[in-house]
Amino acid sequence: MGLFDIVKIGKELKDLEKQTLEETFWSNSKNTTQVLARIKTLKRKYTEYNKISEELNNLIELCELIELEPDEEIEKDIIKNTKKLEKEVEKLEIETLFSEKYDNNNAIVTIHPGAGGTESQDWAEMLYRMYSRWANKNEFEIKELDYLEGEEAGIKSVTFEIIGENAYGYMKCEKGVHRLVRISPFDSGGRRHTSFASIEVLPEITDDIEVDINPDDLRVDTYRASGAGGQHINKTSSAVRITHIPTNIVVACQSERSQIQNRETAMRMLKSKLLDLKEKEQKEKIEDLKGEQKDIAWGSQIRSYVFCPYTMVKDHRTNYEVGNVEAVMNGEIDDFMEEYLKRGRSFNS
Repeated sequence: MGLFDIVKIGKELKDLEKQTLEETFWSNSKNTTQVLARIKTLKRKYTEYNKISEELNNLIELCELIELEPDEEIEKDIIKNTKKLEKEVEKLEIETLFSEKYDNNNAIVTIHPGAGGTESQDWAEMLYRMYSRWANKNEFEIKELDYLEGEEAGIKSVTFEIIGENAYGYMKCEKGVHRLVRISPFDSGGRRHTSFASIEVLPEITDDIEVDINPDDLRVDTYRASGAGGQHINKTSSAVRITHIPTNIVVACQSERSQIQNRETAMRMLKSKLLDLKEKEQKEKIEDLKGEQKDIAWGSQIRSYVFCPYTMVKDHRTNYEVGNVEAVMNGEIDDFMEEYLKRGRSFNS
């Protein structure tokens, strides 16, 4: 528990709550939103810490009771509750690793299949389903922003937002190339295939972060949405594609009912991409000074998912691996994320 400074959290919470009582507090909507969001985060952490402390004290008391009067049923309860408490403490410790600038933000995720047509497009869809199930299990909201179906199966690309506290902090672990090895369901000869898909993860940029965009640098196209969404989505040109001409960055959104809403969402996506580009350029300058070189080849996968001739999922950055591929594809990827976060100080996300 030493990693979790509850005294510091309590002091910050008290100071922020004092701010809300000031007469001028509600006059600045941007500041108000930030402060209230921070209060909500701190209150949750404070409550979780106190809950764990209380559960720990209860377990200590039960252990002392067992020493005096042995009871098999109580012993079973102690073992069960200790395992549960251990997981809660681990989750709390993981949160102490979310110290980077945008870790608390929502995450904007894009999946692109690699070369290989239908095979890779199917793999991209499998990854989308994996992340959707992970998000649901962890009580994150998932919102599809742009979806382009594959011609025979799978998807040509998908962009979606994972909404919730620390969404980017978790999902940044997934950036990179993911490799699949399996017997292809699309190969009549039953041969083994290797497919790739890349995962791009960006933090959603909140309104308080300024990103200068010249309107003259933008080309805005509207078109009829092609994804799910009922009759309305296909009858009007509500989908929006924005091209930032100087960088050739393209973003698209078709999830909202109106063109105005889609444009607003697309602009948030563009801001995230431009900020990421700016930070990458700065990082490259620093690495050039240090003389560091990074392999950015398409084949430099961060994780492999092997369905055949054996079953294994292995993260090549941490060497963490599991044999239950089915569980991983059903969204059980927390252990991979946690291993990355624990060792993450030596990685560049």
